[in-house]
Amino acid sequence: MSGETALVLGGGGLTGIGWECGILYGLARAGVDLTAADLVVGTSAGSVVGAQLTSGLLTPQELYERQLGDATGESRAKLGAAVIARYALAMARSRNPKAYRQRVGAMALAARTAAEEAERREVLAARLVSHTWPERRLVVTAVDAHTGEPADFDRAGEAGLVDAVSASCAVPGVWPPVTVGGRRFIDGGVRSATNADLAAGYARVVVLAPIALGSGLVPSPAAQAARLRAAGARVLVITPSAAARKAFGRNVLDPARRDPAARAGLAQAAAHAAEAAAVWSG
Repeated sequence: MSGETALVLGGGGLTGIGWECGILYGLARAGVDLTAADLVVGTSAGSVVGAQLTSGLLTPQELYERQLGDATGESRAKLGAAVIARYALAMARSRNPKAYRQRVGAMALAARTAAEEAERREVLAARLVSHTWPERRLVVTAVDAHTGEPADFDRAGEAGLVDAVSASCAVPGVWPPVTVGGRRFIDGGVRSATNADLAAGYARVVVLAPIALGSGLVPSPAAQAARLRAAGARVLVITPSAAARKAFGRNVLDPARRDPAARAGLAQAAAHAAEAAAVWSG
């Protein structure tokens, strides 16, 4: 452990990006600035937010305002019923989490996706305000598509920031796996929607979880938070309100839903300001 506070930013598509930015700005307006966390863990959507947050180039307000406005021209994808069915089948056939991740990885490697790896990388690079790892501790999560092993990228490793974020956002069956050091990687959310266990050892942890659910093979944010609390940490998990879930719509990968998701996050933040301050202030 190298500090006291950890901010965990979970996965959840483009709506997750918007919602997390809204929550962060809303809490900052209420006097709870989570952006100074000693550790930031980013999974999928959370890796995009985390990379920008730790860059030092954007305030919470600026990060929020980047989510607003017309999304015309941005590529739209969808996690369709067929892909979800393949996830469900992989889960039903797997006896343990690693076997599940291997099956999903194999599916991702075999899938025909809407974009090539290099094209998708360009999209993620354009979203980031910096392409270099920040000085502050940022961990970006992914999963090895062949072995099913988790991968935790940081500035000490071989992956550049853009490649790490691209890997963390490589939704199996939607976007292509990402090559880093000759290995292929997929979305970190295949292991966990938040990977909050990576904040073990930190005394105060706030988890923003656009996806609140888990399963027997994929631990939920609440389950991971419970383990952190059992180890002595003070932990707050924030999940989308009913209004936020409505703002997300049916397709979390639709760029047009990012704006309403961000506004919903900003509106929701006030309800969590007091509890967030209690955790963050120690």
